[in-house]
Parts: sequence; C-alpha cells; structure tokens
Amino acid sequence: MSRSVQHKAPFLSLKGEMAQRLREFDWGSTSLGPIAQWPQSLKTAAGIVLVSPVPIVILWGQDGIMIYNDAYSTFAGGRHPKLLGSKVREGWPEVADFSDRVMKVGLSSETLAYRDQELTLYRSGVAEQVWLNLDYSPILDESGKPAGVMAIVVETTERVRAEAALRHSWHHSRDLLGIAGTDGIIRAANPALIESLGYTSDEVIGRSYLDFVFLEDVHLAADAWQTQLSGQILTDFQIRLRRKDGSARWISWNSRTEGDLFYGYGRDITAAKVQEQALADAERALRQAQKMEAIGQLTGGIAHDFNNVLQSLTGCLDLIRRKSNEPERVHRWAEAGLKAAQRGANLTAQLLAFSRSQKLELQQINLSALLSGMRELLARTLGPTIRLQIDLGAHSAGVLCDQTQLEMAVLNLAINARDAMPNGGELRISTHERTIAHDPELPTGRYIELAVSDTGTGMPAEVAAKAFDPFFTTKGVDKGTGLGLSQVYGIARQAGGVARIQSVPQQGTTVWLLLPSLDKIRSSAAKREESDSPIAPMTATILVVDDDADVRQFLVEALRTFGYQVLEAEDGYAALSLLPKSSPDLVIVDYAMPGLTGVEMVRELRLKRPDLPILFVSGYAETAAMEKVVDENTSVLRKPFEISKLQEIMSRLFQKSLE
Repeated sequence: MSRSVQHKAPFLSLKGEMAQRLREFDWGSTSLGPIAQWPQSLKTAAGIVLVSPVPIVILWGQDGIMIYNDAYSTFAGGRHPKLLGSKVREGWPEVADFSDRVMKVGLSSETLAYRDQELTLYRSGVAEQVWLNLDYSPILDESGKPAGVMAIVVETTERVRAEAALRHSWHHSRDLLGIAGTDGIIRAANPALIESLGYTSDEVIGRSYLDFVFLEDVHLAADAWQTQLSGQILTDFQIRLRRKDGSARWISWNSRTEGDLFYGYGRDITAAKVQEQALADAERALRQAQKMEAIGQLTGGIAHDFNNVLQSLTGCLDLIRRKSNEPERVHRWAEAGLKAAQRGANLTAQLLAFSRSQKLELQQINLSALLSGMRELLARTLGPTIRLQIDLGAHSAGVLCDQTQLEMAVLNLAINARDAMPNGGELRISTHERTIAHDPELPTGRYIELAVSDTGTGMPAEVAAKAFDPFFTTKGVDKGTGLGLSQVYGIARQAGGVARIQSVPQQGTTVWLLLPSLDKIRSSAAKREESDSPIAPMTATILVVDDDADVRQFLVEALRTFGYQVLEAEDGYAALSLLPKSSPDLVIVDYAMPGLTGVEMVRELRLKRPDLPILFVSGYAETAAMEKVVDENTSVLRKPFEISKLQEIMSRLFQKSLE
C-alpha cells in the first residue's frame, strides 16, 4: 500500500493545505512511531508547523522529540532541511539545554515566553550569538495532560544589537542626553550630563529640570518648555545650567517630544561663550583704542583751534569792556564772540564723540552745512601736505542721522585717506543729490551721495572687498584697529543708507555714503527769527538749579531780562526745600551736581509735581541717565547754547503744558 493510502485515515479530521502537506510528507524517518498512533493534538500541531511561514518548533514527549518547519530550519542556518522526529540532543545539541528547560516548563501546563533569549548557533559552521523571542504553550495528549510544547520563534538579534549600541552611545556619548516627562521631572540623564552638572545620578534623576537652571534664565527655560508642550521642536536653545558648585555652564539644547516624554540632547558651549565674550571685550577695547588713536592725531589741531577760539573771545570781550559806550561796535564784537564760542562748542562736541557710548540721536541734518563746519578740523587733521577740496552740490537737502556719528564717519575717512597719502596728495569731499532705482540694497527714492576720494596708494579688488569687515586693516601693527571703515558702514546702515568703496592700486580710493534725502531743511537763521518771538506766559516763575555759580547767574539774568520771575538753587537739596514755599511753572536743572544729580532731583520732584515741565541743561557726555526720566514734559539742552535756543525749547515746553 502506498504511503499516502496507509496514512490517509489519521488525517481525515484535517482539511485543506494542512491535510495535503501531512499526507505527502515522508513520516517513515521519524522516531515517533506509526503516525496512526499520534494523538490528534500532535497531528494538528504538526500540520500547523508545516504550513506556517514563521519559525515554529514542537518538542514532544519526555525525550523532547523535535518537529520543525522550513522557516525554523532557515533560522537555524539551514542545517535541517526536513521536518524531523529526532531527539533534540541528536538533532540540535547546541540548544539542547535550553530545550530541556522549555520542556520542563511546558509540561507543567503553563503558557510562558522568553524575551531576548541569547543562544549560540553554528550557522555555516561558525559560532554566532543570536537573540530570540520564544512564545510557547503546552500540547495535550488524548488524556488531556501536557505531553509536549509548541514554540513560535522570532529572531531579535538586530534589535538587541541596535539597543545595545544605543545604550553604549547613551553611556559613552559626549553629547548631553536627558529624558523628562511633561511634568518637567527628569526621568533619565546620561553620564555626560551628570558630569557636566557635577552631581551624582541620584541627585539628578527625579528632580525638576528647573532646579538646574540659573535663576536669571528660569523664565527663558519655562518659555521653552511651553514651546515643547505645544509640539514644536527646540533647536539650538542656549541656556545656562547651574553646577553643584554654583558655577554656570552654557548648554545648547535640541529636543523633541514623543508621547509624554521629552528627549533632549545638548552640547556644552561654555568655552565658545567665553571666547565670544572675550571677542566682544576685545572689540570694545579696540574701539576705545581707535578712538584714543584718533584723539592723539587730533590733539595738535584741536589745541591750535581752541587757542584761536579763546583769542577771539578774549579779544571781543576786552573790546566790549573798553568801548562799552559804542553800541554799534559792541554789537559787532558780540556777534564775533558768539561765532567764536560756537566754533568752540563744535570742537567740544566732536571731542565728546570719542568718549561717550551713547544711543543714536537721529535728527535732521543739512549735510553740506555739517561738512562746511568741519572744514577747519579736517584741514588740521590732514596736515599741510594734503590739499582739501570740498564740493557741496546738495546745499539745501538733509538727511536723518546722528550728527556726532556722521562727523566721526567723515573724520575716519579723512584719517584713512591721509594715511594712504604719506607723501601728500589731494582729498576731495563732495555731496550730490541722486535718484536711485533698482538698487539691490536700497529702496527706490532720492538720496544724498557723500563721496570721499583720495589720490593715495589704493587697494587691489580683493582687499577692497574686505575693507568694511570689522578688525580688517592693511596698516601695520599698532597703526590701526580695523574698526574705522566698519564703523562708517554701520553708521550709514543705521541711517537707512549704505556705504560702498572703489579702489585702484596707485590711483586712489573713493568711499561713497548714500543716505536717504529729506525734505528741504529750514536754515538756522529762519529758526532763530521764529524763536526770537515772545514766549507766553511772560509772568511764569522759573526755578534754576545749577551748582556752577557763573552759569546760574547767566541763566537768572537772561530769564529776568525776558520778564520771568526767577528762583535759584545751588543744588538739588536746596531746590527741593524751596518747593513747599513756591510753585514754579518750569524747572531748569543741570545734570551733574554734587549731592543729588539732576536726574535724582527730578525723580523726587515728579512725586509732588508729575506734570511740571523740566529742562535739563548739561554738557555731560552720557545721555542714558537723563533719558530714563525724559517724557513729553521734559527736554534736554546741551551746553553751550544760545539764548535763542533756550527760548525755543522753553516755548515748546510751555505750549505742551497748556495743551
């Protein structure tokens, strides 16, 4: 009888592919005895093994007879291409001990599983470590007792190795790795993060991340946490963490959210931050050095100009004293003295530009008038070997800029040009109105072009391309900081314009500043005529506070000449003591005074008279302190000033107080 007929009856309870595969299989080589004697549960399990695409193995009986499919054979390295019925120790001795443990548990009628069980297989004759998941359950005989085990095998070698590599990376990574819950509690931290903080692992895990943030940065950390809670990814978020010893470490964090956990990885950038701060400090030092260098170059010319100013003032005042009974001449000498004083005021303003670190004070400036006023200063700076030519084509147009900064820019360009002409030459400064369209850096519109050209040594194109870079200089050691042209560029950009350069070796260099043009600016004479008009109310009471007796006397006499009632005080304390007895309509106060400064006095005054008009008059260079108390009822007038300017600002303050 053929094998298929002989074994047909035992499989009548099985149908389809499973029954067909069992009928066609050669069972004669098994050691399980005649298949007709197999319990139905074993036949069913064997049928499942044959048709399953996943590795399955059956261990049957006390001896652990093995039956497994082709997928299991492939997992084992292809050593057993047929379904076997041999004992496990004969068929697969390298896993015999493990199989014995499986049989022992399986025959106890438990349904268990092994996870990531490590085994040694000899695939292709070479020992190989593999890992597998094993889910198994008992197979019952005809009496209902456990007689064998059927196990499903899933190889997890790749995952186990990947997780091991991740754990190795976690523990040995130089990056700072941390995991926290949405409640901000730290769930895990790798050794690099623990070491960076200077704590032990037990001192970090289980605490809030805010416990390790510098107090000044807590609000930044809280905002970043809310950003993550909204599902956004943090990238290069820089914050200071507090070490156990109290010192700070700058960390750049990147993080993402997965479920209820935040995964963050960071880099310690403390060294880079220290270098950045050192560079900033060096830049400030170099800028100061550049200012001092410029002051040194200007000292001779400034001293000469001040002597001329003092000579003019001294001469005019002496003539007025001697010929006080000749009104016509006195008026002429007074005008000459005022012009000399104005020249001195301009020189002082230019010197203060090198000593103060101030905010930009944007104002309408007639560029041509500014350059005309700098003619003597520029001539002194350039020296006798360089011819100065000034061509002012934009006579009435103005720009919006900080006057001091713009003067510094022109002076820097003049000094650079002088250094490029060691044997003499010509410096040409010109202004022209231009209409610009389709420019890659500037909006379409009207501009004032300020051009500074020299006939010096020039620069090749590759050097000129770097001329506006900070710290770049072609001068020798101790002869330049490389900040001059970068400041010029910055000043032009802050004014809404741009700076450009063109240079040809041995032919010279031209630097252009293109600044947005304003509507025509009224002349100072027109302003003066308007400000000479009477101020109302003429019956107002003015309180003058200045520690300089001469300045105070000048202000008191000038205001009384205009018809005002005037009170005076030599310092802030004396001024405050007058308030209970008097009620001034306006206060004129100096900034720099002993005891209380002008700002401190005004703060006290505002508590009692919040709407009282205040006028600061000061030659002090720093403006930041005064700006803290400046409001719509406050103005600043810089010394020295003309009476007309004082009248103009007082009139504006009075009008504002009446609105």
